[in-house]
Amino acid sequence: MSRVKAKPPRRRKAVSGADETTLTARAYRQLEELIVTLRLQPGTVLSEQALAHRLAIGRTPIREALQRLAHDGLVVIMPRRGVMVSEINIRTQLRLLEVRREVERLIARLAAARATADERLEFTGIADGMMAAARAEDDITFMRLDQRFNLLSAEAARNEFASRSMGLMHGLSRRFWYQHYKEVADLPRAARLHADVAMAIARGAEDDAAVASDRLIDYIAEFARRTLE
Repeated sequence: MSRVKAKPPRRRKAVSGADETTLTARAYRQLEELIVTLRLQPGTVLSEQALAHRLAIGRTPIREALQRLAHDGLVVIMPRRGVMVSEINIRTQLRLLEVRREVERLIARLAAARATADERLEFTGIADGMMAAARAEDDITFMRLDQRFNLLSAEAARNEFASRSMGLMHGLSRRFWYQHYKEVADLPRAARLHADVAMAIARGAEDDAAVASDRLIDYIAEFARRTLE
């Protein structure tokens, strides 16, 4: 009688460094959107285990994503106490806009000069998408397009120092906008001003892109001050 050979135990597939990086990026994107859209409210104490369960991602990528979010100012890591979603502060926002105006103008000008043909085509698509989202009053789609617009502008500028500077400001700015836009924002106007910057970059019009960027920041500063009323 022949003997049946036992099958060797199945090995668990190891998570590669590349996979970890991908999972961390995914965790960062999802957590950033939850915080920016206030589904995770300011002052909320976060649990790595609960977030891992909610996003179906392991705790290590969650922990690394939280470190990135702390660098962005969206969460505060409290030694021996956990991680908390940072508070929203109007005075911090106004100081942030002082820096954002200068950096965004530079990025818009550089992007207009250095964007590739494919990037210029994507800028046109973002402009169209923002206008459509505003007409539909689709705030989530507008926010996602705004994030893509920011990332694409930084990529097209080909200046890592300007890109890093903007990376510290965009999440805080989008969250502040999302908190108050229903009361004081003019979504069609905001979409039009963003679209003006995107279209100037798409045309390669450096001066127009810089002027459009300043007009956009003028509106955002006006919006921020109106929240005090």
